[in-house]
Amino acid sequence: MGNSHTKCCVDNILNKKQALPIETIFKLPVATPIWPSGDGFASGIIDLGELQVFQISTFNKVWATYQGGVDNQGATIFEPTTIPQGFCMLGSYSQPNNKPLFGRVLVAKDVSSSTINGTLNKPIDYTLVWSTESMTINQDSHAYFWLPIAPYGYKTVGHVVTTTQDKPSLDRIRCVRSDLTDQCETYSWIWGQGKSNDPNGFNIYEVRPTNKGTQAPSVSVGTFVAQNSVTTNPISIACLKNTNSNSKSMPNLQQVEAIIKAYSPSMYLHPNEQYLPSSTNWFFSNGALLYKKGEESKPIPIEPNGINLPQGGNNDGAYWLDLPADETNKDRVKKGDLPSSKSYIHVKPMLGGTFTDIAMWVFYPYNGPARAKVEFINLSLGKIGEHVGDWEHVTLRVSNFNGELCKVYFSQHSKGAWVEASELEFQGGSNKPMVYSSMHGHACYPHAGLDLQGRNGIGIRNDSAKSNMVMDMGASFELVCVEYLESEVIEPPWLNYYKEWGPKIDYNIDYELKKVEKMLPGKLKRMFEKIVNGLPSEVLGEEGPLGPKLKNNWSGDEV
Repeated sequence: MGNSHTKCCVDNILNKKQALPIETIFKLPVATPIWPSGDGFASGIIDLGELQVFQISTFNKVWATYQGGVDNQGATIFEPTTIPQGFCMLGSYSQPNNKPLFGRVLVAKDVSSSTINGTLNKPIDYTLVWSTESMTINQDSHAYFWLPIAPYGYKTVGHVVTTTQDKPSLDRIRCVRSDLTDQCETYSWIWGQGKSNDPNGFNIYEVRPTNKGTQAPSVSVGTFVAQNSVTTNPISIACLKNTNSNSKSMPNLQQVEAIIKAYSPSMYLHPNEQYLPSSTNWFFSNGALLYKKGEESKPIPIEPNGINLPQGGNNDGAYWLDLPADETNKDRVKKGDLPSSKSYIHVKPMLGGTFTDIAMWVFYPYNGPARAKVEFINLSLGKIGEHVGDWEHVTLRVSNFNGELCKVYFSQHSKGAWVEASELEFQGGSNKPMVYSSMHGHACYPHAGLDLQGRNGIGIRNDSAKSNMVMDMGASFELVCVEYLESEVIEPPWLNYYKEWGPKIDYNIDYELKKVEKMLPGKLKRMFEKIVNGLPSEVLGEEGPLGPKLKNNWSGDEV
């Protein structure tokens, strides 16, 4: 973004005591590299079938408010600028003021052969959704939120915002032919009259496709929805649909490797971590055993590449893995082997092939015992949380328009969180994010510190901190699955082992809890028990986890 853009985004902002984060335009620490040559990836334009789309990240500011919304810092509305010739605006962009400006919105070009039923069409009118005239807020001026009314056979995919009562020109925006659209849903709250869950207030939300996954054709436009009720369903705008193959804009093998080299994270383990990651090969070669139900007395050593593991099927409880039988080797293997560790990478198309998700999986032979915080008391939970085999991952989401890193997903036990690139920590002088692995539980976080899994000061501790134990996730990696490249990547046998990576735990959770609760007064005891009982079995360590291919995010979106 040039100086003129910076000026247009920052000029004329009301005098405030403290500058807002959005007044800073975020850029990755270093320029996006020149990618190896290929067909569709990072070519600037993606063809959705009769409709070409281009990603815009330069904006003109339309309007801003400086209170309400996230962190009570307000929000800003933008329109895309520097739109290529022949392309049209589909809607405005908005984000909260509490983070640097780092957005993207699609513009579109009709490349259909039809002269009477093109893919783009002007709205026939506008409906005023809301104005800020009656709101006593700190704002640049009054704002008017308009919903374009699409002609028959077309859908609206974004809003227009003005600072006067006059309806926008019908030339300002385009609607999209219905067969090239799909349903979308509200996602994160941007700004509104009151709380984000106020059913009667006016609110602005980021939207995303309802249909998400590696095969889903739905494409996010990057626009927002403005509405008077959170219960509006379906919402008033749609997303786009890719009627071409999702793989046409995906990176080839050389480009995938270049992306990993550019953006692979460094993962810091806690300085007190006792249970380190390892490679699967190290785990198998150091005495890991395969057990079969009914033949528990005859466990089978596992081949280094996992070739003798049962393949496919489902998790029927017939097989499970475990540590070596003898105590000395068992304790040694529990501790893992950081030098052997590697990231196992699954590359997949997302949001209709407009993004590449690079899921980087890490294996730990053992998940350590959990620790709890109950107000000012820190407690060890005995055996609770312990289990053999632990799979965690981070996912890089890269734009297929230009190859820019947009966000990173941090897996955290059975859930996780997306974090935009503008809010990441990077290794000095690189575009490599930093990841912090929590002690014993190995949940992934973008920043060091305490993350409490619970509420009201009571819950499971997830402590992360920087140390000299660090895993460069791009230094040693293995591409284990790139479905759209078919035979170019061969899946390792262990990936198609669909059983548990650890035995079911035979300790009594209630007994372990009672040992802990003896140290707590009555009220705290009841609160603690309620929170712990509400945790997923994966956190409690009741049984070994399933491998990456059995996780919902393998073919779906991260949750």
